Amino acid sequence: MITRNKLTIGAVLAGLALSGSGLTAVALAQNATAPAAPAQQTQQAEPHRHHADHIEGRIAFLHTELKITPEQQAQWDRVAAAMRANDQDMHKAFETMRANRGTTPPNAVQRLEFRAEFNTLRTQSDQRFLEAFKPLYASLSDSQKQSADELFAQHHDHHFHRG
Repeated sequence: MITRNKLTIGAVLAGLALSGSGLTAVALAQNATAPAAPAQQTQQAEPHRHHADHIEGRIAFLHTELKITPEQQAQWDRVAAAMRANDQDMHKAFETMRANRGTTPPNAVQRLEFRAEFNTLRTQSDQRFLEAFKPLYASLSDSQKQSADELFAQHHDHHFHRG
């Protein structure tokens, strides 16, 4: 049975990944050159690898949908770096939360503290993404801006207007 906390965390993570803020990506080169891990370590690393694949997929999707030109690539690289940094910060926060989780459910104060910490992290992530995205957006053609506007409107509608 899936608990409400797991559903909430899953929804938050999905929203962060769609907005450019999400779980962290480990450098793919590190994964490719890492020595083979025992089965238990591989199983534990699997969710992290999934999230790395997800954020890289999201970066590739946005790059394609926005039709980034070679002239815009340097600005795009800053956006992708912000997405990866946000992903890494969020991953660390959730790993810390999991490590600090006791056998008893958190009380009301602990839940509020986590919510406040998470909101602060989310605001920092949004600001990092915005600072990277603004120069890119300014360089986009009118049709690229229209695509960006639609992508972000769909994201907003999907995450904030659910019934």
